[in-house]
Amino acid sequence: MMRSLYSGVAGLQNHQVRMDVLGNNIANVNTTGFKKGRANFQDLLYQQMSGASKPNAEIGGVNPKEIGLGMSVAAIDTIHTQGALQTTGVMTDAAIQGNGFFVLKKGASELFSRAGAFGLDAEGKLVNPATGYRVQGWLSQNVNGRQILSTSGALEDMVIPVGSKDPAKATGRVDLACNLDKRTVEIPEGAAADTAEEGTWRVEEKIYDSFGSPHTMRTEFRKVVGQSNRWQATVSIDPEAATPTNVAVALGQTPAPGQANSFIVEFDNRGLLSRVTDGQGAQSPQTGALDMGVSFDVAGTTPGAAGAGTRQTFRLNLGSVGSATNTVTQMAERSSTKVFNQDGYTMGYLDSFKIDQSGGVTAVFSNGSNRLIGQIAIASFTNPNGLEKAGETNFVQSNNSGMANIGPSGVAGKGKIIAGTLEMSNVDLAEQMTDMIVTQRGFQASSRTIQTSDQMLQELLQLKR
Repeated sequence: MMRSLYSGVAGLQNHQVRMDVLGNNIANVNTTGFKKGRANFQDLLYQQMSGASKPNAEIGGVNPKEIGLGMSVAAIDTIHTQGALQTTGVMTDAAIQGNGFFVLKKGASELFSRAGAFGLDAEGKLVNPATGYRVQGWLSQNVNGRQILSTSGALEDMVIPVGSKDPAKATGRVDLACNLDKRTVEIPEGAAADTAEEGTWRVEEKIYDSFGSPHTMRTEFRKVVGQSNRWQATVSIDPEAATPTNVAVALGQTPAPGQANSFIVEFDNRGLLSRVTDGQGAQSPQTGALDMGVSFDVAGTTPGAAGAGTRQTFRLNLGSVGSATNTVTQMAERSSTKVFNQDGYTMGYLDSFKIDQSGGVTAVFSNGSNRLIGQIAIASFTNPNGLEKAGETNFVQSNNSGMANIGPSGVAGKGKIIAGTLEMSNVDLAEQMTDMIVTQRGFQASSRTIQTSDQMLQELLQLKR
């Protein structure tokens, strides 16, 4: 009789635990990045009244007789299914689609979370503004003028220095991809100015010196008389300036002051680049890229000082021999002025930033330049169900979760990062309400077991009357 009482008590206690889990789930139905819990039951010990016996020649086997002693909570699992993604439009918000956790730092402690409602603090660090925990990742380093980012290094706080300066960069390369009309009329030297203009095609592009000051690079192409596939190109910098800039052009080298600023461009019968001859008579090989060195005087610079010095040099790339892609061509089509790349810019300030699917943080400067400044780290675990909840929608590593495998998103099974969105709770209210009804019925039935057992005890006590 007492066994049924204790079984009923176990049912009451453990259904209450399940109700606690359901209540926590329902309370967090709108918690960003929350992962629901699930209570699983198991039966408890059994008292054996008689054991089993095997069949013999006279009778068959007999099954054991066992009376259960109630039930207990087998496990309270954390269900790491994907939550719905909600678009917020906030550039610092991020969600993980797939497996993985954001890595946060609280002092020396490492926390893991699916809640990506991040923001910037006063130091420009990417943090969870509700807790101040710092988002971890890798920052790029400037190595010989290039931004290098290594995801194999130690984690560090993600810093986005909004408002920081981006120094001016002198133009080092200009890539031409214009077309010169095959049908252009050949104009001899000494022709009238208005007539000469008809046989000339002009390409202009803005370039920059080491101060970030703009200059106009003008390249004029004139068809060589009597040679339909040859053009003379003349490069000038700031042609309208009062002070001459003394432009010099040389094939494959740094031109010295006083060298010619013109060269000959040759095309084959298909209208594709064939060869270049500079003003000193040097001819290019008939394969590969055709680069011309261009140098000019920069006003206001100090000889021998850091930067461009008195003269600035850049490469003028005409394209590759025999190619029609991003290359100067001579086709029977209207001439164009396409310059598809120029790598200089003036000084700028970091105006905004964006986060891509790999977690890369790209800074956008007011001068139009973009630069990868860091990458957000993602952690994955062999057994994410083994993580311990630490509150504030965070998890910590446990003995049964395995060690954190930290790397960039999209690698080794890690999900991708979706910027401008948040992952919502994975709690399904319909499921929770149904489980709550079942749990309530289990609790009620357990209470009835106690009441019935009590009535039977009462009957037993009244037998002596």
